[in-house]
Amino acid sequence: MYETDDPRSALATASAAPVPTSSAFGASTYARFYATPPQDEDALQKSWYARGQNFIIAYSDAKAGAVFARNAQIDEYVLLLPDADSAVTVEVGGETQQIAGFTVVMIPRGASKVTVTSGGRIVRLLTTQNADMAGLASNADVYVGPHPQVPAFQPWPDPVGGFKIRSYSLDVPDTPGRFGKIFRCTTFMVNVFPPQMGPRDPAKLSPHHHDDFEQCSLAIGGTYVHHLRWPWTANLADWRADEHEECGTPSIAVIPPRVIHTSAATDPGSNLLVDIFSPPRMDFSAMAGWVLNADDYPAPAATTPA
Repeated sequence: MYETDDPRSALATASAAPVPTSSAFGASTYARFYATPPQDEDALQKSWYARGQNFIIAYSDAKAGAVFARNAQIDEYVLLLPDADSAVTVEVGGETQQIAGFTVVMIPRGASKVTVTSGGRIVRLLTTQNADMAGLASNADVYVGPHPQVPAFQPWPDPVGGFKIRSYSLDVPDTPGRFGKIFRCTTFMVNVFPPQMGPRDPAKLSPHHHDDFEQCSLAIGGTYVHHLRWPWTANLADWRADEHEECGTPSIAVIPPRVIHTSAATDPGSNLLVDIFSPPRMDFSAMAGWVLNADDYPAPAATTPA
């Protein structure tokens, strides 16, 4: 599990859980966008799509003038601008905002338009409630049929003051005891890690598992090896070989519930990972000070808001 100096060691979910007796672990999937052609391309943008049970990752390389519109978005979605020199204009209803890069943006449901004013990487996070986007995913076949190991998606409470464009700078200083830069909305939790310079110390990994939600790890810098181990059950048919999947940038790894996992940066330069959860995580939300926009987005009553 976690080293004692890892902030996650204080989580209520950090203790070991019993070995599961169900075979419903689900499958891991990996999407290496750098190694596959885009699903959508024109003169101003190239876009790749992949998904988990509840979420869709839309990753785009975009030039100024590219437009990403949603005409009938079912629910709130997230726009991640990882590059400081990028910029966009976001329009929703009668509201318009000019937004600089190195920012995470929450965009209300309904009709909206994102216009790129300075080129860069554009990452959109949408739920699979939006069937038009879910069908674009390169790994859509993995999610055909029921997946009982992942609870049915339920959005979190509405934001204080109602839905509107909300942008948050990622230029946030690290704080001892806080795990990354965590933001949430009604549909997603996003954790942007500080850059890892050089390979991760192999003697300080953090194998752990989540009982009932998937994790999406989005690599936007460097290279990672995702180590996954399926627990043994009494049924030999449930047993699976360990996975040690190397993924460069950009890519995603989708890690199923109850699968032991840890990710290790390996590039000698800068490595940058973003963890994504849909809906938000209860345990992270219960940690005081971890969720940087908790005042805007209340947690469900069952969780003490951070």
